[in-house]
Amino acid sequence: MLTVDRVTVTYDRTPAVRDASLEIADGEVLALLGPSGSGKSTLLRAIAGLESATGAVRWDGDDLAGVPVHRRGFGLVFQDGQLFPHRDVAGNIAFGPRMQGMPAGDRDRRVAELLELVGLAGYERRPVTELSGGEAQRVALARALAPRPRLLLLDEPLSGLDAELRESLALDLVGVLRRAKATTLLVTHDQEEAFTLADRLAVLDDGRIRQSGDVIDVWRAPVDERVARFLGVTAVLPGEVTDGRVSCAFGSAEVPWARVGTVTVGLRPHALRVASTGVPGEVVARARRRDHTRVTVDVSESVPGMSTVDAVATMADAVQPGDEVRLALDPGGMAIVG
Repeated sequence: MLTVDRVTVTYDRTPAVRDASLEIADGEVLALLGPSGSGKSTLLRAIAGLESATGAVRWDGDDLAGVPVHRRGFGLVFQDGQLFPHRDVAGNIAFGPRMQGMPAGDRDRRVAELLELVGLAGYERRPVTELSGGEAQRVALARALAPRPRLLLLDEPLSGLDAELRESLALDLVGVLRRAKATTLLVTHDQEEAFTLADRLAVLDDGRIRQSGDVIDVWRAPVDERVARFLGVTAVLPGEVTDGRVSCAFGSAEVPWARVGTVTVGLRPHALRVASTGVPGEVVARARRRDHTRVTVDVSESVPGMSTVDAVATMADAVQPGDEVRLALDPGGMAIVG
Protein backbone atom coordinates (compact mmCIF):
# COMPACT_ATOMS: atom_id res chain seq x y z
CA MET A 1 0.00 0.00 0.00
CA LEU A 2 1.14 3.51 -0.85
CA THR A 3 0.64 6.18 1.82
CA VAL A 4 1.20 9.87 1.11
CA ASP A 5 1.17 11.89 4.34
CA ARG A 6 0.98 15.70 4.26
CA VAL A 7 3.34 16.07 1.30
CA THR A 8 4.23 19.63 0.31
CA VAL A 9 6.33 20.67 -2.71
CA THR A 10 7.55 24.26 -2.92
CA TYR A 11 9.11 26.16 -5.83
CA ASP A 12 10.74 29.52 -5.02
CA ARG A 13 8.81 29.68 -1.74
CA THR A 14 5.51 29.10 -3.56
CA PRO A 15 3.75 25.82 -2.71
CA ALA A 16 2.82 23.77 -5.79
CA VAL A 17 1.40 20.96 -3.63
CA ARG A 18 0.06 21.64 -0.14
CA ASP A 19 -0.29 19.02 2.63
CA ALA A 20 -1.44 16.29 0.23
CA SER A 21 -2.48 13.00 1.83
CA LEU A 22 -3.81 9.90 0.11
CA GLU A 23 -3.64 6.10 0.15
CA ILE A 24 -3.68 3.51 -2.63
CA ALA A 25 -4.45 -0.09 -1.67
CA ASP A 26 -2.79 -3.04 -3.38
CA GLY A 27 -4.30 -3.65 -6.83
CA GLU A 28 -6.27 -0.40 -6.78
CA VAL A 29 -6.31 2.31 -9.45
CA LEU A 30 -6.53 5.85 -8.06
CA ALA A 31 -7.01 8.79 -10.43
CA LEU A 32 -5.55 12.11 -9.35
CA LEU A 33 -7.90 14.45 -11.20
CA GLY A 34 -7.60 18.20 -11.54
CA PRO A 35 -7.30 21.12 -13.96
CA SER A 36 -4.02 22.03 -15.64
CA GLY A 37 -1.63 23.65 -13.18
CA SER A 38 -3.29 22.14 -10.12
CA GLY A 39 -0.14 20.28 -9.02
CA LYS A 40 -1.05 16.76 -10.17
CA SER A 41 2.18 15.94 -11.99
CA THR A 42 4.24 17.61 -9.28
CA LEU A 43 2.70 15.32 -6.65
CA LEU A 44 3.32 12.27 -8.84
CA ARG A 45 6.96 13.28 -9.29
CA ALA A 46 7.32 13.73 -5.52
CA ILE A 47 5.94 10.22 -4.99
CA ALA A 48 8.39 8.88 -7.57
CA GLY A 49 11.29 10.66 -5.85
CA LEU A 50 11.85 13.09 -8.72
CA GLU A 51 10.95 16.18 -6.65
CA SER A 52 12.10 17.29 -3.20
CA ALA A 53 9.21 17.43 -0.76
CA THR A 54 8.34 17.66 2.90
CA GLY A 55 5.99 15.17 4.51
CA ALA A 56 6.23 11.42 4.03
CA VAL A 57 5.81 8.89 1.21
CA ARG A 58 5.57 5.33 2.52
CA TRP A 59 5.21 1.87 1.02
CA ASP A 60 3.72 -0.72 3.38
CA GLY A 61 4.71 1.58 6.23
CA ASP A 62 8.35 2.01 5.17
CA ASP A 63 9.39 5.64 4.71
CA LEU A 64 10.91 6.20 1.26
CA ALA A 65 12.76 9.39 2.23
CA GLY A 66 16.26 9.13 0.83
CA VAL A 67 15.41 6.13 -1.39
CA PRO A 68 16.45 7.04 -4.98
CA VAL A 69 14.03 6.76 -7.89
CA HIS A 70 15.51 3.54 -9.29
CA ARG A 71 15.31 1.82 -5.88
CA ARG A 72 11.65 2.54 -5.16
CA GLY A 73 10.28 -0.25 -7.35
CA PHE A 74 7.90 2.09 -9.16
CA GLY A 75 7.13 2.09 -12.89
CA LEU A 76 6.56 5.38 -14.71
CA VAL A 77 4.73 6.19 -17.95
CA PHE A 78 4.70 9.81 -19.14
CA GLN A 79 2.64 11.58 -21.78
CA ASP A 80 5.23 11.11 -24.53
CA GLY A 81 6.21 7.58 -23.54
CA GLN A 82 9.95 8.45 -23.61
CA LEU A 83 10.96 5.25 -25.42
CA PHE A 84 14.61 4.61 -26.26
CA PRO A 85 14.78 5.45 -29.99
CA HIS A 86 17.92 3.35 -30.60
CA ARG A 87 16.25 0.16 -29.31
CA ASP A 88 13.51 -1.89 -30.95
CA VAL A 89 10.27 -2.77 -29.15
CA ALA A 90 11.72 -5.83 -27.43
CA GLY A 91 14.82 -3.89 -26.39
CA ASN A 92 12.69 -1.21 -24.76
CA ILE A 93 10.51 -3.65 -22.85
CA ALA A 94 13.44 -5.83 -21.79
CA PHE A 95 15.44 -2.91 -20.39
CA GLY A 96 14.09 -3.11 -16.83
CA PRO A 97 14.35 -6.90 -16.48
CA ARG A 98 17.88 -6.78 -17.94
CA MET A 99 18.90 -4.18 -15.34
CA GLN A 100 17.47 -6.53 -12.69
CA GLY A 101 19.73 -9.32 -13.97
CA MET A 102 16.95 -11.49 -15.39
CA PRO A 103 18.33 -14.30 -17.63
CA ALA A 104 17.94 -13.78 -21.38
CA GLY A 105 15.43 -16.59 -21.87
CA ASP A 106 13.22 -15.28 -19.07
CA ARG A 107 13.46 -11.76 -20.51
CA ASP A 108 12.28 -12.97 -23.92
CA ARG A 109 9.33 -14.76 -22.34
CA ARG A 110 8.46 -11.65 -20.29
CA VAL A 111 8.58 -9.46 -23.41
CA ALA A 112 6.29 -11.84 -25.32
CA GLU A 113 3.90 -12.04 -22.37
CA LEU A 114 3.62 -8.25 -22.12
CA LEU A 115 3.22 -7.70 -25.84
CA GLU A 116 0.33 -10.16 -25.75
CA LEU A 117 -1.11 -8.27 -22.76
CA VAL A 118 -1.03 -4.87 -24.51
CA GLY A 119 -2.23 -6.22 -27.86
CA LEU A 120 1.07 -6.00 -29.79
CA ALA A 121 2.07 -9.66 -30.12
CA GLY A 122 4.76 -10.08 -32.80
CA TYR A 123 6.10 -6.52 -32.53
CA GLU A 124 9.39 -7.56 -30.88
CA ARG A 125 11.70 -6.46 -33.72
CA ARG A 126 9.70 -3.37 -34.76
CA PRO A 127 11.73 -0.11 -34.55
CA VAL A 128 9.99 2.22 -32.10
CA THR A 129 10.39 5.07 -34.60
CA GLU A 130 7.88 3.25 -36.84
CA LEU A 131 5.16 2.98 -34.21
CA SER A 132 1.95 5.01 -34.16
CA GLY A 133 1.20 7.15 -31.12
CA GLY A 134 -1.11 4.55 -29.64
CA GLU A 135 1.35 1.71 -30.26
CA ALA A 136 4.17 3.71 -28.66
CA GLN A 137 2.10 4.25 -25.51
CA ARG A 138 1.32 0.52 -25.34
CA VAL A 139 5.03 -0.23 -25.55
CA ALA A 140 5.76 2.37 -22.86
CA LEU A 141 3.17 0.70 -20.62
CA ALA A 142 4.66 -2.74 -21.29
CA ARG A 143 8.14 -1.42 -20.50
CA ALA A 144 6.92 0.03 -17.19
CA LEU A 145 5.23 -3.27 -16.27
CA ALA A 146 8.16 -5.46 -17.30
CA PRO A 147 10.10 -5.31 -13.98
CA ARG A 148 6.87 -6.10 -12.08
CA PRO A 149 6.72 -2.72 -10.26
CA ARG A 150 4.90 -2.53 -6.97
CA LEU A 151 3.37 0.80 -8.06
CA LEU A 152 2.64 2.08 -11.56
CA LEU A 153 2.65 5.87 -12.05
CA LEU A 154 0.84 7.15 -15.17
CA ASP A 155 1.25 10.87 -15.92
CA GLU A 156 -1.37 11.94 -18.51
CA PRO A 157 -0.53 8.81 -20.55
CA LEU A 158 -3.25 9.34 -23.19
CA SER A 159 -3.39 13.13 -23.52
CA GLY A 160 -1.13 13.26 -26.57
CA LEU A 161 -3.47 11.06 -28.63
CA ASP A 162 -6.47 12.07 -30.75
CA ALA A 163 -9.90 11.74 -29.14
CA GLU A 164 -10.99 8.51 -30.83
CA LEU A 165 -7.71 6.72 -30.13
CA ARG A 166 -7.65 8.03 -26.56
CA GLU A 167 -11.09 6.58 -25.87
CA SER A 168 -10.20 3.22 -27.44
CA LEU A 169 -6.87 2.93 -25.64
CA ALA A 170 -8.45 3.89 -22.30
CA LEU A 171 -10.87 0.96 -22.62
CA ASP A 172 -7.97 -1.37 -23.47
CA LEU A 173 -5.91 0.01 -20.60
CA VAL A 174 -8.65 -0.92 -18.11
CA GLY A 175 -8.24 -4.56 -19.07
CA VAL A 176 -4.44 -4.40 -18.98
CA LEU A 177 -4.33 -2.92 -15.48
CA ARG A 178 -6.90 -5.39 -14.14
CA ARG A 179 -5.15 -8.43 -15.65
CA ALA A 180 -1.76 -7.20 -14.42
CA LYS A 181 -3.27 -6.48 -10.96
CA ALA A 182 -1.21 -3.30 -11.02
CA THR A 183 -1.46 -0.85 -8.12
CA THR A 184 -1.72 2.40 -10.07
CA LEU A 185 -1.73 6.17 -9.63
CA LEU A 186 -3.12 7.90 -12.73
CA VAL A 187 -2.68 11.65 -13.19
CA THR A 188 -5.19 13.19 -15.59
CA HIS A 189 -7.29 16.30 -16.24
CA ASP A 190 -9.74 14.23 -18.33
CA GLN A 191 -12.84 13.17 -16.37
CA GLU A 192 -13.84 10.49 -18.89
CA GLU A 193 -10.39 8.96 -18.63
CA ALA A 194 -10.50 9.01 -14.83
CA PHE A 195 -13.99 7.49 -14.65
CA THR A 196 -13.07 4.80 -17.19
CA LEU A 197 -9.86 3.69 -15.49
CA ALA A 198 -10.11 4.40 -11.78
CA ASP A 199 -11.59 2.71 -8.72
CA ARG A 200 -11.23 5.90 -6.68
CA LEU A 201 -10.74 9.62 -7.34
CA ALA A 202 -8.74 12.31 -5.59
CA VAL A 203 -9.63 15.80 -6.84
CA LEU A 204 -6.68 18.21 -6.69
CA ASP A 205 -7.14 21.96 -7.01
CA ASP A 206 -4.61 24.72 -6.34
CA GLY A 207 -2.20 22.17 -4.91
CA ARG A 208 -4.67 20.78 -2.37
CA ILE A 209 -6.62 17.53 -2.40
CA ARG A 210 -10.16 18.83 -2.09
CA GLN A 211 -11.96 15.46 -2.05
CA SER A 212 -11.19 11.76 -2.41
CA GLY A 213 -13.33 8.65 -2.47
CA ASP A 214 -15.06 6.09 -4.64
CA VAL A 215 -15.61 7.35 -8.20
CA ILE A 216 -19.41 7.19 -7.97
CA ASP A 217 -19.50 8.83 -4.53
CA VAL A 218 -17.38 11.79 -5.66
CA TRP A 219 -19.43 12.15 -8.85
CA ARG A 220 -22.74 12.10 -7.00
CA ALA A 221 -21.71 14.23 -4.03
CA PRO A 222 -18.92 16.74 -4.74
CA VAL A 223 -17.72 18.31 -1.53
CA ASP A 224 -18.38 21.92 -2.56
CA GLU A 225 -19.47 24.01 -5.53
CA ARG A 226 -15.92 24.51 -6.81
CA VAL A 227 -15.35 20.76 -7.07
CA ALA A 228 -18.85 20.34 -8.51
CA ARG A 229 -18.14 22.87 -11.26
CA PHE A 230 -14.93 21.05 -12.16
CA LEU A 231 -16.91 17.79 -12.32
CA GLY A 232 -19.29 19.21 -14.91
CA VAL A 233 -22.00 20.92 -12.85
CA THR A 234 -23.19 24.03 -14.68
CA ALA A 235 -26.08 25.15 -12.45
CA VAL A 236 -26.98 24.89 -8.77
CA LEU A 237 -30.31 25.44 -7.02
CA PRO A 238 -31.95 24.59 -3.70
CA GLY A 239 -33.71 21.28 -3.18
CA GLU A 240 -35.22 19.04 -0.55
CA VAL A 241 -34.61 15.31 -0.07
CA THR A 242 -37.32 13.17 1.54
CA ASP A 243 -37.91 9.43 1.32
CA GLY A 244 -35.12 8.94 -1.21
CA ARG A 245 -36.36 11.61 -3.63
CA VAL A 246 -35.08 15.11 -4.29
CA SER A 247 -37.48 17.90 -5.24
CA CYS A 248 -36.39 21.16 -6.87
CA ALA A 249 -37.72 23.74 -9.31
CA PHE A 250 -37.29 21.32 -12.23
CA GLY A 251 -39.26 18.47 -10.65
CA SER A 252 -38.32 15.46 -8.55
CA ALA A 253 -36.16 12.37 -9.02
CA GLU A 254 -35.03 9.34 -7.06
CA VAL A 255 -31.73 9.77 -5.20
CA PRO A 256 -31.69 6.87 -2.71
CA TRP A 257 -28.07 7.64 -1.83
CA ALA A 258 -28.69 11.26 -0.74
CA ARG A 259 -29.07 12.49 2.83
CA VAL A 260 -32.46 13.73 3.99
CA GLY A 261 -33.03 17.46 4.35
CA THR A 262 -32.41 20.74 2.56
CA VAL A 263 -29.68 20.35 -0.05
CA THR A 264 -27.95 22.11 -2.92
CA VAL A 265 -28.73 20.38 -6.19
CA GLY A 266 -26.08 20.46 -8.91
CA LEU A 267 -27.19 20.05 -12.53
CA ARG A 268 -24.90 18.84 -15.28
CA PRO A 269 -26.15 19.45 -18.85
CA HIS A 270 -27.61 15.93 -19.14
CA ALA A 271 -29.55 16.37 -15.88
CA LEU A 272 -32.11 18.28 -17.98
CA ARG A 273 -33.50 16.74 -21.15
CA VAL A 274 -35.83 18.13 -23.78
CA ALA A 275 -39.10 16.22 -23.32
CA SER A 276 -42.83 16.41 -23.96
CA THR A 277 -43.52 17.55 -20.40
CA GLY A 278 -41.58 19.57 -17.86
CA VAL A 279 -40.44 23.11 -17.14
CA PRO A 280 -40.94 25.41 -20.16
CA GLY A 281 -38.19 27.55 -21.65
CA GLU A 282 -36.81 29.04 -24.86
CA VAL A 283 -33.74 27.71 -26.66
CA VAL A 284 -31.14 30.48 -27.02
CA ALA A 285 -28.16 28.45 -28.28
CA ARG A 286 -27.43 25.03 -29.72
CA ALA A 287 -24.32 22.91 -30.29
CA ARG A 288 -24.32 19.49 -31.94
CA ARG A 289 -22.25 16.67 -30.41
CA ARG A 290 -21.60 13.18 -31.73
CA ASP A 291 -24.62 11.55 -30.10
CA HIS A 292 -26.77 14.42 -28.82
CA THR A 293 -27.48 18.12 -29.12
CA ARG A 294 -26.52 20.43 -26.27
CA VAL A 295 -28.79 23.42 -25.81
CA THR A 296 -28.88 26.52 -23.65
CA VAL A 297 -32.40 27.30 -22.51
CA ASP A 298 -33.78 30.51 -21.02
CA VAL A 299 -35.96 29.49 -18.03
CA SER A 300 -36.22 32.93 -16.39
CA GLU A 301 -40.01 33.00 -16.92
CA SER A 302 -40.45 29.59 -15.23
CA VAL A 303 -37.79 29.35 -12.52
CA PRO A 304 -37.39 32.41 -10.27
CA GLY A 305 -33.79 33.41 -9.76
CA MET A 306 -32.43 31.48 -12.76
CA SER A 307 -31.71 32.82 -16.23
CA THR A 308 -30.34 30.07 -18.51
CA VAL A 309 -29.51 26.39 -18.01
CA ASP A 310 -27.75 23.79 -20.12
CA ALA A 311 -29.69 20.75 -21.29
CA VAL A 312 -29.52 17.99 -23.90
CA ALA A 313 -31.77 16.89 -26.73
CA THR A 314 -31.61 13.93 -29.07
CA MET A 315 -30.34 14.48 -32.60
CA ALA A 316 -33.86 13.68 -33.80
CA ASP A 317 -35.37 16.58 -31.81
CA ALA A 318 -33.89 19.09 -34.29
CA VAL A 319 -34.27 21.99 -31.86
CA GLN A 320 -33.34 25.50 -33.00
CA PRO A 321 -32.67 28.78 -31.20
CA GLY A 322 -36.02 30.43 -30.60
CA ASP A 323 -37.90 27.14 -30.12
CA GLU A 324 -40.09 26.68 -27.05
CA VAL A 325 -39.19 23.45 -25.25
CA ARG A 326 -39.86 21.66 -21.99
CA LEU A 327 -37.18 20.26 -19.72
CA ALA A 328 -37.49 17.09 -17.66
CA LEU A 329 -35.17 16.10 -14.82
CA ASP A 330 -32.79 13.14 -15.30
CA PRO A 331 -31.18 11.90 -12.04
CA GLY A 332 -28.19 10.51 -13.95
CA GLY A 333 -26.82 14.03 -14.40
CA MET A 334 -27.55 15.32 -10.91
CA ALA A 335 -25.28 15.85 -7.92
CA ILE A 336 -25.97 16.76 -4.32
CA VAL A 337 -23.32 19.38 -3.56
CA GLY A 338 -21.65 19.50 -0.18
